[in-house]
Amino acid sequence: MDSSTQTARTPDQPAVQTAGAAIALLDAQGTVIGWTQDAQRLVGYAATEVVGRSAAALLTAAEDRAKAAVLATSHDPSHWSGSTALRHRDGHRINVRMCVQSLSAQDGRAQWIVSATDKTTLPPRPVDGPTLQSLPAALHIPSNLPIGVVIRDTQLRCTWVNDTQGVKDGIPLEQRLGRRLTEAAPGPQAETLEALMRQVLQSGAQTTNVEYRAFAPPHARHEPTFMASFLRLDDAAGRALGVCAVSVDVTDSRRASERLAILGRASKQIGTTLDVMQTGQELADLAVPLLADYATVDLAESVPVCEESLARLGPQGGLVPAFRRAGLASVHPGAPESMFARGEPVFVPPVSPFISVLQSGESHFEPLLDASPGTWLDHHDAARAEKVRDHMMHSLMVVPIRARGAVLGVAMFVRTKDRLPFEEDDLLLAEELVSRAALSLDNARQYARERSAALTLQRHLLPHHATGGSAADVAWRYLPADSHHGVGGDWFDVIPLSGARIALVVGDVVGHGINAAATMGRLRTAVRTLADMEMPPDELLAHLDELVIRLAEADADPGDPAAATMAATCLYAVYDPVTRQCTMARAGHPPPAIFDPHRGVTFPDLPTGAPLGVGLVPFESVTLELPEGSILALYTDGLIEARDHDIGAGMDRLSTALARPGLPLEDLCSSAVDRLPTKAWCDDVTLLLAQTHALGPDQVASWEFPADPSLVSRARSLTTDQLNRWGLGHHAAATELIVSELVTNAIRHGNGPIQLRLIRHDALTCEVHDTGNSTPRRRQPRTTDENGRGLLLIDQLSRKWGTRYTPDGKLIWAEQQLAPSP
Repeated sequence: MDSSTQTARTPDQPAVQTAGAAIALLDAQGTVIGWTQDAQRLVGYAATEVVGRSAAALLTAAEDRAKAAVLATSHDPSHWSGSTALRHRDGHRINVRMCVQSLSAQDGRAQWIVSATDKTTLPPRPVDGPTLQSLPAALHIPSNLPIGVVIRDTQLRCTWVNDTQGVKDGIPLEQRLGRRLTEAAPGPQAETLEALMRQVLQSGAQTTNVEYRAFAPPHARHEPTFMASFLRLDDAAGRALGVCAVSVDVTDSRRASERLAILGRASKQIGTTLDVMQTGQELADLAVPLLADYATVDLAESVPVCEESLARLGPQGGLVPAFRRAGLASVHPGAPESMFARGEPVFVPPVSPFISVLQSGESHFEPLLDASPGTWLDHHDAARAEKVRDHMMHSLMVVPIRARGAVLGVAMFVRTKDRLPFEEDDLLLAEELVSRAALSLDNARQYARERSAALTLQRHLLPHHATGGSAADVAWRYLPADSHHGVGGDWFDVIPLSGARIALVVGDVVGHGINAAATMGRLRTAVRTLADMEMPPDELLAHLDELVIRLAEADADPGDPAAATMAATCLYAVYDPVTRQCTMARAGHPPPAIFDPHRGVTFPDLPTGAPLGVGLVPFESVTLELPEGSILALYTDGLIEARDHDIGAGMDRLSTALARPGLPLEDLCSSAVDRLPTKAWCDDVTLLLAQTHALGPDQVASWEFPADPSLVSRARSLTTDQLNRWGLGHHAAATELIVSELVTNAIRHGNGPIQLRLIRHDALTCEVHDTGNSTPRRRQPRTTDENGRGLLLIDQLSRKWGTRYTPDGKLIWAEQQLAPSP
């Protein structure tokens, strides 16, 4: 078509090379009538020395000269190419590759164009034609040599042309001969080429590797592309006779280069994320308009796109929901050709190429799409057939998206605006594009499944109805990392303890994915178990650290134990609403934030500690007294860290969010999370808020007794009186028995004074403290035993009971569930 001429890159052509070749023009008798500067450089003869002489004189062997005469007298338009030898002006032999072609002239006279190239300058390759010695006496040589030759006079009118040029560029011989290129094929391209030929005429320097597009013959499916070289022909006096244009058809190589370029773009543009929808759209965007005018990518049920199952939708109007649309692109704005938007289920007829491709895994190729009556479109899918006719869809390819032996969906390519139908090469390109996208889709599918499993596991393991009881109001937020980074190992927990206390826990397992989620579940269970043993925070973290080390060793490869790694950070805090004291310890975790109604937001100076699994240094606890109504914020690093923000900026952002005393706790929690700088979190975000309460003097009663057995009755009496004042007289009988047993055991097995404390909160707790360190053990007494039934009695009368150790002794507690008075 009419397009500007470009100077192309030097290609590796399998055809005869013309750049740098010596060109000579011969008449029908083999006499040299035109000579080029390249010919002079090759054999050393100037135009004045060879023009008018027989070209056969330049051949070294007599036999070659005889065979050349046979070729010259042949009446059939022909060509020959092969190896021969020329004699240089100084007498030495030159081995060359030679090409001889016949030319057609306007007056019917025959001429020959000869090109020769020194074999020492060519890369080795097999000979593609016979030598002069092998030419038979009766020549029958085909005329399909893949180079075109045109000879033009000094006015740039075509005087000679070979058959190849006429076949390739589609300009008829009668339209070409005697005319300039701008007359035979008017347009900007012809003007550009003529300007180059005028430069060659004036300077004598050849111009090579000029790429241009010619007029396509009527039967051609694509516009041919040529690589041309222009050389000046001189007469015996060295004057310009005209220009010789030698061209090679590079259409196939250019199309191959374009396809390689598309595949190169596919490597960069498809699969940039682990999102199946995004990957599907990337495939559609690349295909339009490079390959098709309209493209869709539809994924089958095996690829998780959303929570809604296609099977639940049921058929509609005889069509079944077989796919969900992940990619959609069109040369027309809004893609009016599509019946379904991205994300919507795609309904197709049970008998259609889409279902057959899904079932067979083989592509459907329909270069001429037929929507006429009686076809599958008209018979099974009238609405789609109407779309085909309205938008003049005329060529169709449906390619399966296959990976790991499974068909993940189908990609459809349609041409509407481009009037050329798809070819087999287009199908091969489409299949290659889809296969590359299929790998990315399969990776995204596998990741989506793992992410879904990890999220399900994590949500199952995290608390759903955590409550702080009488000690605090709690609120929390957990936001998993974005789909690219994967679910992390964050966890939190609120654990009720004896004496109305609560434990607050936030931890973060190093890593992402289902392994991190599984490890999180193991550690959360371990923390709950250790918390039930009433361990102080520093001791609990020490035991948890040992557990992480043992778990890593158990999971290690026996052949490479050093490769096993498991690490986590954790913050563990215990709040006592009776004393308003909070004892905390951390293992490599960010410090808590505390909002004090009087002092604002602070980050207490809490020893950092090493992450769990390192086992380097002991952990330390810090005890703080919190005013009632304080807000304790425990969080993971995802809340305060960002790629382009300093961690200090994240802590300042959290401080600003917490310093809003009038805001409800749930709203405060949302506000802190909403202040994150981006919605695409690189790590899990966990935030646990606890607003503390205090138990007043009217909810706690305590007494101290010497270790005297006679005072057990006094303890029972004080307990009954206190329960009556609290309106819990109906619990007096059971509580008296519990107090009696606990105080008696403390006097019998402990040392020093005995402390009795009753706490009324969500339950009724009875605590007895002594200075001993012996642990009570429940036994199964025999019928003849007089002792050993006290703890069995407590076990029957209370909801739960236990022991915890203090710096100056131990405390036995029993908790009863409060029941309404009868």
